[in-house]
Amino acid sequence: MTPPVSIIVNCYNQGHYLARSVNSVLTQTFTDLECIIVDDGSTDNTGQVAEALMAADGRVRYCYKENGGLPAARNFGVAAAQGEWIQCLDADDWIDPDKIRLQLDLVKSLNNQINTVLYCDYQRVFFDENDGVIESQPNVIGAMTAPELIRRLLLPDFLANSPHPALQQCMLMHRSVLEKARFPEEMKALGDRYFALDILVQGAQFIYAPMIGAFYTKHKSNRTNSWQYMKNYYLRFYEKVHREQPHLRHQCDIGLEYLLNEAIRDREQANFDRLVAITETPVNLAIWDKKVPIQGAAVLKFAYGVRNLIPSFILYEKYRGPRSKKLLSLVTSPLSFVQRSFDKGLRTRDK
Repeated sequence: MTPPVSIIVNCYNQGHYLARSVNSVLTQTFTDLECIIVDDGSTDNTGQVAEALMAADGRVRYCYKENGGLPAARNFGVAAAQGEWIQCLDADDWIDPDKIRLQLDLVKSLNNQINTVLYCDYQRVFFDENDGVIESQPNVIGAMTAPELIRRLLLPDFLANSPHPALQQCMLMHRSVLEKARFPEEMKALGDRYFALDILVQGAQFIYAPMIGAFYTKHKSNRTNSWQYMKNYYLRFYEKVHREQPHLRHQCDIGLEYLLNEAIRDREQANFDRLVAITETPVNLAIWDKKVPIQGAAVLKFAYGVRNLIPSFILYEKYRGPRSKKLLSLVTSPLSFVQRSFDKGLRTRDK
């Protein structure tokens, strides 16, 4: 018989974590399920670990594909899944033994389970370089409406005071949801975020299970630890929203303003050009430890040109060392004149 639940475990060179993740699936108190291991072109011992897991439990299946990134591996697993309910799980994460049972209990009384997503809270677990746990943080999401979920997804995590509300590790989705949307394969990072946004826009019903159902790990080797790497994908994320969900563009303002200020501060011409193309003004530029309102793309470009003429330590605290701070204290008056001239120039261009 076809199992009602399919749990897809994606693995790329994480064979040393794989058994823990898969065993958290096999020890679920809801037992009528299949576990599909998707090996995304691993070059480590993932295949051997998967073979041992299949030999120990007939509910485990193993699929190998050429490396294509996490979203592509998720789509591959979804295509192979047989269940009416589907969950995706990364090989270095795991789930609580009662997660599936308790989430499915919430939909027993529903007349129509089509287009339903069940989500829960999670624990963030930090590991050191020797895979020792150094910290655990509970992340309580709580029940949220669709508009609240959308607003939060459009806000970068580093600017939010609440957890990411739609981790795949936490979500159990009715197959009908995945028949309408795919994980965006061009988004090697933040693909889950855009996927959640996409299905919310399409009307998916999110139901909250008040439990810590997933354990989401963080390692020092994670690529997402690199801000330069993540910044590029935040830009791609907002460009995709601008292109495919233009009605949500105005809800991106906080994140876009932050990225725009960083591009100007760090003289990132390519990023600045991309951001100007999708940013609506007015925006506030953080200069001289205060915010300067800017109206219009032409004025933004003028501000960027002026910024390139002024040494970074004059404009930004980040670039000030002890010597530059001492120098600035000696030139307070000329600096005030420069500031007034800069502000006047922006106002003139604004007219």
